[in-house]
Amino acid sequence: MRRPSAKLRGAGEPADDAHAGALHVERSGTGPSIVLVHGFTQSSRIWADIAGGLDDSHEVLAPDLPGHGRSPSATGDLAAAADRLAESCGKGTYVGYSLGGRICLHLALRRPILVERLVLVATTAGIDDLGERTTRRQADDALADRIARGGDDGIPAFIDEWLESPLFSHLSDREANREARLGNRADGLASSLRCLGVGTQLPVWEQVRAIRMPVLVLAGEKDPKFVALGERLASAIGPNALFVLVPNSGHAVPFEQPDAFTGLVRSFAAGDIWPPPPPPADPDADS
Repeated sequence: MRRPSAKLRGAGEPADDAHAGALHVERSGTGPSIVLVHGFTQSSRIWADIAGGLDDSHEVLAPDLPGHGRSPSATGDLAAAADRLAESCGKGTYVGYSLGGRICLHLALRRPILVERLVLVATTAGIDDLGERTTRRQADDALADRIARGGDDGIPAFIDEWLESPLFSHLSDREANREARLGNRADGLASSLRCLGVGTQLPVWEQVRAIRMPVLVLAGEKDPKFVALGERLASAIGPNALFVLVPNSGHAVPFEQPDAFTGLVRSFAAGDIWPPPPPPADPDADS
């Protein structure tokens, strides 16, 4: 059973700090580190309930990604975001949802020594087709321009529009957690789309074969696009990856099924569910 929401304490630097590259990070608990990395329009605040189910046995770190919450705007690309995440959170089990999953995937490729275990939720290794990727980038750039023109006063209306999209329109108020999204800035969200949008991502389906740490790939059974992407991602990574379909969930797995998600993360971080134990030695086998 999950405990009540954790009260997270700030451990990063706000956006106007002299160390402009640092991400703002919230921390709770003590023990081996689990890093919870949110999706687009969210922030570290979205993880409070999940952290409350993990921080009795782990130190839980919840960063604000570039362009979100109290972190500086996004610059560079996904690789640069992965480096900022590494420098702000260090070594641990990384859990990335959607945009956060794409950044964690790049972190595992760039700095595998920091990623003890990896959980990828409703995410992708990129769009293969160049034309489709270009179209997506143009759409994200246009949306970024519109968010920037609306300014911070336009954030509530944009968040409502975002939550009315097919991926999220079925969410309850609790699952959508609109309040946790309203602290974002227009320039920050615009920078995230321009620098970190899926249209900017060169596909890394071949490169993920180099990942050697245990990987858990999750998707909600009501999210067919990301079920297919998740199955493909686990297959591409290889025998050290396990794909799990989460029942009664759409795209927002951690927030639609928080108890199941927390249990999976806790068991995976402890090594209880993956990788499987080696088979016992055969006493009759030739030595």
